[in-house]
Amino acid sequence: MLLPQEIIRTKRNGGSLSQEQIQYFVDGLVTKNFNDAQVGSMAMAIFQKGMQTSEIIDFTSAMKNSGDVLSWPELDGPIVDKHSTGGVGDKVSFMLAAIVAACGAYVPMISGRGLGHTGGTSDKLESIAGFNVQPSIGDFKRIVKDLGVAIISQTDNLAPADKRLYGIRDITATVESIPLITASILSKKLAAGLDSLVMDVKVGNGAMMSNIDDARALAQSIVNVANGSGVPTQAIITDMNQVLGATAGNALEMAETVKYLNGTLREPRLHAVVVSLAKAMLVSAKVAENETVAMKKIDAVLASGEAAEIFGKMIHALGGPSDFMEDPWAAMQRANVIVDVIAPDHGYIVGMQTRDIGMSVVGLKGGRTANGQKIDHSVGFDRILPIGTLVNRGDVVARLHARDEDSAKLASEQYLAALAINSQPVEEQPVIYQTITA
Repeated sequence: MLLPQEIIRTKRNGGSLSQEQIQYFVDGLVTKNFNDAQVGSMAMAIFQKGMQTSEIIDFTSAMKNSGDVLSWPELDGPIVDKHSTGGVGDKVSFMLAAIVAACGAYVPMISGRGLGHTGGTSDKLESIAGFNVQPSIGDFKRIVKDLGVAIISQTDNLAPADKRLYGIRDITATVESIPLITASILSKKLAAGLDSLVMDVKVGNGAMMSNIDDARALAQSIVNVANGSGVPTQAIITDMNQVLGATAGNALEMAETVKYLNGTLREPRLHAVVVSLAKAMLVSAKVAENETVAMKKIDAVLASGEAAEIFGKMIHALGGPSDFMEDPWAAMQRANVIVDVIAPDHGYIVGMQTRDIGMSVVGLKGGRTANGQKIDHSVGFDRILPIGTLVNRGDVVARLHARDEDSAKLASEQYLAALAINSQPVEEQPVIYQTITA
């Protein structure tokens, strides 16, 4: 029976929902025929009882079709994208999209804002004066056609059913549900009209999935549902047991992106993730026959500066300055207080509580604790030393950027509390764990 309470009852009792029932629920998300209490109850029923792959495919399709679905008849090449489950210091999308576009694929990337301890791609772009993360769809499509890439924020008309459901999941303790995560990610990505997709599923103490079994389960769910929805997809499980790259914080990560693309700083772990995802995207888009050919193309567009040039042009096309790649700080605000975080002991950095560092950035006002809050793009950490580094007492383990002395003192204490320093070195951990295919 198509009544909200009866559909909730079916899932609460462990039953499978029909395509008709799922469509009725998704329609109700948009029309408010399901009130907030009923949406919360439905989310909890799915959280507790799960969904079969066929249900998640129907759920994803209904949410995708709840708003605009893009098509790209004007493009003459493959359309490919990447999505990350989120982490601390994860600025991979910027260099990755520029590299893949420079190699000949089209990358229409629709990104999200920060969530909890993880930074948001859209927030990082808004560090740049004038940058418009929500252009018209017409401008978005024109920039993708002209440059091969545009990175924007989710619009109100893209998967609106997911937008409402997510807001309710966030306040009902139902975020960490694999069926709900899968449908949420893919409804937005598939609405972008992709030919193929590569997922970056993070695992570790700074990720949504803290252990490898959960990460594999999420990766397999996303891969199965995306392929079942007609979009060839693979997932690469990557490490998030420490900050990715040398920075955490919006403007600081944009500055690191410029250094990466210009070749002045390519932190090895960050580079490994970028390259791994770029190879997968180029092969899946059939721009490269195999990973060896893909790697040659990646090296070529980085060495020639073509990837950097495309990224700079995209920044300008979306309202930023024309010389961002030459002088990024001319268009971004620096923090009022910049201080060194000093090692209290001699030894090796053997561990990092990555989530705590992300929350420290949030505490500095570099992230949100409630929807709609304004954030301070200037704050965060840079010059972050990776796990495995040998330090002496008094060495700089990171540099802190804050709005005032009081918040700087607290964040410095939090950063040191998040580090483990030991006299014995720790075995180096992998950066890339596994690739999951259909």
